[in-house]
Amino acid sequence: MEAKDFKQEHSQNHNFENEGQFHRKMTSRHLFMLSLGGVIGTGLFLSSGYTIAQAGPLGAVLSYLVGAVVVYLVMLSLGELAVAMPVTGSFHTYATKFISPGTGFAVAWLYWICWTVALGTEFLGAGMLMQRWFPAVPPWIFATIFASVIFGINALSVRLFAEAEFYFSSIKVITIIVFIVLGTAAIFGLIPMQGDQSAPYFRNLTAHGAFPRDWTALLSIMLAVNYAFSGTELIGIAAGETDNPTEAVPQAIKTTIGRLVIFFVLTIIVLAALLPVKEAGVTQAPFVAVFDKIGLPFAADIMNFVILTAILSAGNSGLYASSRMLWSLANEGMISQKVVKINQHGVPMRALLLSMLGAVLALFSSFYAADTVFLALVSIAGFAVVVVWLSIPIAQIRFRREWLKEHKEEDLAFKTPFSPLLPYLTIFLLALSVIGIAWDPSQRAGLYFGVPFVILCYLYYYIRHRKF
Repeated sequence: MEAKDFKQEHSQNHNFENEGQFHRKMTSRHLFMLSLGGVIGTGLFLSSGYTIAQAGPLGAVLSYLVGAVVVYLVMLSLGELAVAMPVTGSFHTYATKFISPGTGFAVAWLYWICWTVALGTEFLGAGMLMQRWFPAVPPWIFATIFASVIFGINALSVRLFAEAEFYFSSIKVITIIVFIVLGTAAIFGLIPMQGDQSAPYFRNLTAHGAFPRDWTALLSIMLAVNYAFSGTELIGIAAGETDNPTEAVPQAIKTTIGRLVIFFVLTIIVLAALLPVKEAGVTQAPFVAVFDKIGLPFAADIMNFVILTAILSAGNSGLYASSRMLWSLANEGMISQKVVKINQHGVPMRALLLSMLGAVLALFSSFYAADTVFLALVSIAGFAVVVVWLSIPIAQIRFRREWLKEHKEEDLAFKTPFSPLLPYLTIFLLALSVIGIAWDPSQRAGLYFGVPFVILCYLYYYIRHRKF
């Protein structure tokens, strides 16, 4: 089989007749900003202070460097698969075809839960942020408004989703660039710090030792760092609705690592240099604290708006990703065939409605079952990111073996370099971050709930289909 024929056969993986067609309306511009903006979220804006406090300034920088390398390695494996098979199901389809149907089933549900839980909490978070400006309005009203807007954007067309995400992401990227520039100027005394007589330079990086706790702190925060980088894999899902995936996907992947290092690592360096470890640990919004120290007018209001944008961006991407994953499950015959229907706008409306319903149920569970159901869902969501990523290099290794039976390596439009050594290294690093969960009591629930959930997925699939 020719490489071109293989790609045509697998670019539209519709397994049922008259189900409708996705529209390839995303461009390389959309895909690039989706990959970048998907990563820059509340994890960076709100949780970076926690990372610094846990692992120390240099430990946090090192963790994010390793995290950037890991996500880039994952993307190299995903790139080979996505260019050869640009399907909407992405890593669920790859896991099903090249690992096992049971693994694909578990991966899809893990990823769906990951985004659905995030959706519920993000809508509530957006409503709570609005209380800064409208304290008399209950958060649920704004949460409902934002949920309706995000649903409308996703329901109308994939092009509208991509445009909205492009502008949401642009705001976040501009904010990060401004923060790095102003923060660097403040570090070297070009901008005076409020209450400080001299430039701080990099004294705070080693003021309490480079690594305040032992090496296990680095291991324990790797899951949190990986979670902060989650969203990059949206490139794979969006490949099925991109106008020219052969060019757009590799371009988005190649530019991802440089931007990740620049935005994440430089941001952490600036935060660690300007915020003492104790302040980094207690502040809820480290960006606001730094902007306040610099004396930027309306710092808290500006960051409130940016974090609101980040939340809406995550909600927009999350609803898109979860609906496509649910559609992929239906397309593979793993859930009801009714969910597979795509309307004339190229939107899987039933999958979209079910994903929104899942987000609402997750939101209700955060109120009425916070210590049971919601705790389990959040734990599974954190665990899910690494497990889903783990399936990608495994699928790539097996895909390459199958490919070489009928094709040459040179026929691949995008190749994972040094395969299979790099994919095996990726598997090792991801497995290490899963083991690291056991060292952090606050994240240990991810193992307690995540592992049994994966086992249940396999058992359910076996009982229903009599195969793994």
